[in-house]
Amino acid sequence: MVTPIMPHGTAVWLIENTALTFEQIADFCGLHPLEVRAIADEQVATGMIGVDPISTGQLTREEIERCTKDQKAKLQMAVPDMVLAKQKSKRKYTPLLKRRDRPNAIAWILKYYPDMSDSIICSLISTTKTTVQSIRDKTHARIHELQPKDPVLLGFCSQMDLDNAIASVKGKQQNG
Repeated sequence: MVTPIMPHGTAVWLIENTALTFEQIADFCGLHPLEVRAIADEQVATGMIGVDPISTGQLTREEIERCTKDQKAKLQMAVPDMVLAKQKSKRKYTPLLKRRDRPNAIAWILKYYPDMSDSIICSLISTTKTTVQSIRDKTHARIHELQPKDPVLLGFCSQMDLDNAIASVKGKQQNG
């Protein structure tokens, strides 16, 4: 059963702003009807600020109106019109223990895709061009210790990101 993100806050908002029954609110929020009644009587969740399920995209006004007219109807969670894309941060935090594996990931990319540009590698692995260039030139301080390892398995990038980078390299090779 899918419940709202903040069930108690959503219940508070629905109690304050709609004419839905306690049973309808309880069913939608995944709460017991007595708990919803206690929230309405201010015995539970006193001082809690309500969470608007319409602004969070969990409900529509039409759905609330439909259920207000028919007290036996159950509220249905709204289906988002589009899937929100994850915002891509320019740099993601890499734990200290994994940072030693970063040159191994760079070495793997350079071994299998030597034509990949330094800037693409930097964005995939979240590293600097200096590090990539030193591994490419074999002047890196730990060059003899490096063991090429797949950056996806190490957790530096997703398989989709790596595939897109590889496709861009292949596209440049075909066009150039």
